Amino acid sequence: MKIQIIAFFLFCYGYSQNITKKTVDVLVIGGSTSGTSAGIASSRLGANTLIVEESPWIGGMFTLQGVGACDGNHNLDSGIWNEFRGALREYYGGAAALETGWVSNTLFEPSVGNKIFNQIAAKEKNLQIIHGYYVASILKVGNAVKGATFKNDKNEILEVQAKITIDATDIGETLKMAGAAYRLGMDSQKETKEANAPLKANNIVQDLTWVAILKDYGKGTDKTIAKPSNYSASNFIGSCMETVDHKEIDCDKMLSYGKLPNNKYMINWPKKGNDIYLDVVELSREDRNKELLKARNYTLQFVYYIQNELGYKNLGLADDEFNTSDLLAYAPYYREGRRVKGISFLTYNHVADPYNQKDALYKTGISVGDYPVDHHHKQNPDAPDLGFPAVPSYNVPLGSLIPEKIDGFIVSDKAISVSNLINGATRLQPVVLLTGQAAGTLAGVAIKNQVEPRKVSVREVQQSLLNQKAYIMPLYDVKPTDPAFESIQKISATGILKTKGESYKWANRTWFYPEKNISVQEFTEGLNQFDKKNKVVKSTSILTEQEAVDLLVKAGAKIKKGNFSAKPINKRDLAVLIEESLHAFEKEIDFSGSIKTNKK
Repeated sequence: MKIQIIAFFLFCYGYSQNITKKTVDVLVIGGSTSGTSAGIASSRLGANTLIVEESPWIGGMFTLQGVGACDGNHNLDSGIWNEFRGALREYYGGAAALETGWVSNTLFEPSVGNKIFNQIAAKEKNLQIIHGYYVASILKVGNAVKGATFKNDKNEILEVQAKITIDATDIGETLKMAGAAYRLGMDSQKETKEANAPLKANNIVQDLTWVAILKDYGKGTDKTIAKPSNYSASNFIGSCMETVDHKEIDCDKMLSYGKLPNNKYMINWPKKGNDIYLDVVELSREDRNKELLKARNYTLQFVYYIQNELGYKNLGLADDEFNTSDLLAYAPYYREGRRVKGISFLTYNHVADPYNQKDALYKTGISVGDYPVDHHHKQNPDAPDLGFPAVPSYNVPLGSLIPEKIDGFIVSDKAISVSNLINGATRLQPVVLLTGQAAGTLAGVAIKNQVEPRKVSVREVQQSLLNQKAYIMPLYDVKPTDPAFESIQKISATGILKTKGESYKWANRTWFYPEKNISVQEFTEGLNQFDKKNKVVKSTSILTEQEAVDLLVKAGAKIKKGNFSAKPINKRDLAVLIEESLHAFEKEIDFSGSIKTNKK
């Protein structure tokens, strides 16, 4: 009788809790920048996919966090990033219509970004999005994640069973819940071998920002907000003096940094602006939200300073962007949080010098970026100065998305397995959007093949991304419109034909030089690193088509006899010839970039 009474009360409790249960192939926790693209990508591959997002919007940094100014990837026309940008250009009337501020080539209203992401997502019959729920716990069986439970402000519960779960939160919110090992803060030089890393590790993460969008309400209007609590003008004196790269500016120039279409202004200013250091990552959700009120207040102080001290009373908080009580963004712009310990670990050295590392992670690339290593630490006097170490454009390795030991679990956004230093580059919006696309693709491939993410074929995931018109190599000078684009992407990802990286201002580059000729020695060195049985021929003579054919046949290529020219062959044609005859990209590789052998 006693047991029956307990069972009855447990039943009543569960009923009163209003638990909704769902079962899907892929669960995406967070409709962030990467969560949105992950959900779209996995659903396009046929996986029944659910995104659960706390706020009313999807799109993360681009939208609900208010950062409607894209950092980087202007010349990397890759995947969902290119699809999204193309839709923005169509909406506003061309690429030039997005060049409204000087910080970026692509600026837009966050509400428009949300609208476009929803239009793209709505086309996917396998994708569902649920708003208003935050993650409460991870469901696990043994060492495998099996989904998650969520709650809303009404204390209603959503329980989702999933074959694969993707953490797409900005700060790696579920890593600890899932039992996945992770890093937090700055790594030491001893661990990463990065010259710019501090000598000792610490737990300092980057400053965060609660973004505001201002709107010009017209000359003569006064949209000055009430004076915020704790207001101190001294916090912001100097905001109009110079940029982060020490260029002198005036206040008009400072504000036009993030000028958006329709006379709006993104307020996300790093120097004597509204960046703030808060140590919130390891706090409970309740305590974190309390602490984050300081960020909202600090941004309102800066808005008041702009209006009252600088005289821009006509610039008021936009009333047609965020439906929040203070009209600020729905969520803070986090630059960093927990970073999973993955089966690959990308460091600055892999990016700066990809060909001279113990593991050839560039061969396993799944998303691309070209923005510099950009860290925000001006609000924390204890933070070491990491500088702006030079990098070329780069790719993110597939193994950075997969935890060392936890199954059924993929990590995206800023929580991937990278060093603190290189996170300053991999955290930017377009590359995060592409990393999300790769996370969704990895999930889709794993579901299709009924294997754990760590058991997928690296090349199959990369091929799927290429099929989606996404880059796996960060090539500046070979566009998707080039007929040889896919061949060049594949062969440069084998290392047979090398690229040349260049640190260039705020848009770094990696060159393939498709019209260039190479020497016999350079070609045979590439073949040798691919397979040591291929001998290096020490000849500086320019490689001809016939010589390329002869060397490829020796390497095991299948080429029909024909009349091959004694003229030099350029790298574009050589890539196509290698791809069609040697099928080098079809050789399976592991997550370190090494060719797999049949040995157990």
